[in-house]
Amino acid sequence: MRAIALMFMLLPQWATAGAAVASRTLPAGTVISAEDVTLAPDQAGGIEDITQILGQQLRVMVYEGRRIDPSALTEPTLIGRNQLVTLTYEKAALRIETEGRALSAGKVGQIIRVLNSSSRVTVSGRVAPDGSVIVQNN
Repeated sequence: MRAIALMFMLLPQWATAGAAVASRTLPAGTVISAEDVTLAPDQAGGIEDITQILGQQLRVMVYEGRRIDPSALTEPTLIGRNQLVTLTYEKAALRIETEGRALSAGKVGQIIRVLNSSSRVTVSGRVAPDGSVIVQNN
């Protein structure tokens, strides 16, 4: 029995990669940057590659030294409520752009309602990666 225990002690130990932890207290809504996280080798389980979470937004507050759980992350909100946005309508060679006010917050690809500033009509559109809202064809 001692020989087996000695054999296990002599085998190389597997190194754990650690987990991403907050380097300072991060409030909910923070978009993660490189200065906000560090890799802690003493904490196992969680996100092992910091580049996976850069640019993600926190749903909840994470205190300094705490592990960042993948369930606490989401895509960043691109448009805030009451923010002025560009409304775009395209069909074939026709392109119409006007200004509107977002009635709700939205992420890329999400459908939100926008109040057209010139006509005062509420329309629905999909949030584009450039921050504009593309109005759908009815």
